[in-house]
Amino acid sequence: MKTSLKMTVLAGAILIAGTSYAQDLVVKIGHVAPTSGAIAHLGKDNENGARMAIEELNAKGVTIGGRKVKLELIAEDDAADPKQGTAAAQKLVDQKVNGVIGHLNSGTSIPASTIYSNAGIPQISPSATNPKFTRQGLKTTFRVVADDVHLGGTLGKYAVKDLKGKNIAIVDDRTAYGQGVADEFEKAVKSAGGKIAGREFTTDKSTDFMAILTTLKGKKPDVVFFGGMDAVAGPMLKQMKSLGINAKFMGGDGICTSELAKLAGDAMADGQVVCAEAGGVEGAQKKDLEAFNAKFKAKYNADVQVYAPYVYDAVNVMVAAMVKANSADPKVYLPVLAKTTGHKGVTGTISFDQKGDIKNGALTLYTYKAGKRDAIAVVR
Repeated sequence: MKTSLKMTVLAGAILIAGTSYAQDLVVKIGHVAPTSGAIAHLGKDNENGARMAIEELNAKGVTIGGRKVKLELIAEDDAADPKQGTAAAQKLVDQKVNGVIGHLNSGTSIPASTIYSNAGIPQISPSATNPKFTRQGLKTTFRVVADDVHLGGTLGKYAVKDLKGKNIAIVDDRTAYGQGVADEFEKAVKSAGGKIAGREFTTDKSTDFMAILTTLKGKKPDVVFFGGMDAVAGPMLKQMKSLGINAKFMGGDGICTSELAKLAGDAMADGQVVCAEAGGVEGAQKKDLEAFNAKFKAKYNADVQVYAPYVYDAVNVMVAAMVKANSADPKVYLPVLAKTTGHKGVTGTISFDQKGDIKNGALTLYTYKAGKRDAIAVVR
């Protein structure tokens, strides 16, 4: 009888312990980026930023509404393709994720945003810069970088005022990002009194640009702006060199990567490329970003491409809103996320405006010297 009683007590203790473990709150964070295709190096960079944030938060310990939390990363590949992007979004909705970080591209973030909105799931993009993303009237969309109005506008003014461009040519890849940033660049060039010598377009899958570059060469450009990503910009620089086009080459954050120098090879002269990355830190904040970059390199044996720190911050902003709201339920923490103010991240201070855009977003202008990115200035 005593043995039976002991076994009953022991079984009860195991059940209680098991119940306690089972009561740990599992919070699923979805992440979407192109981890296959031409810009897979950028997508993996983003995914690693998310993974690092989640691993650190789990190690530190997170409590939401009095319950210990286990964060899980649910990673999907959209191959930078809008159709695959919406399929990935629906997959995350079906898995009942608590929030989504992504997508990388504007062309995938925008169509996916409707799917997340219909499901009431908050989405923070670390890199989608097309203005439309946060101007659809959706309550679930946020971003932690400045948009193309700021990005393209700043580069356009810089091309005229600082680079003294007289004949400025534009090429874009017809994606939501590439065409969007090129449009804003063109507006800014014209408003600054500059001249657009010609505008051509390609695709984000193209590798041969000889025809459009030959057309532009006849217009004798001193600045060529490309709206697109580094996987296209690198070969374009090589073909510019082969045609004897010695113009300055400009672009947005899509080309402003550590990989660009490898993709362009010896076709990129020191100081030839000027690009802008959404975001930027100055003074004491530089130490936090430098520490992140060093930690990232040690963990993944790879330099940060562009967006990993923004993904890292986006994950932390989302989880901080859950903690503050005492709930990981999207409908409960979403209003708290929307009111995020003064969050200290490695990319700077994050506060959202009514549209879900970052307030007072900074940009960093870069060039390349000896194959390495070299900061020119942080502008707001």
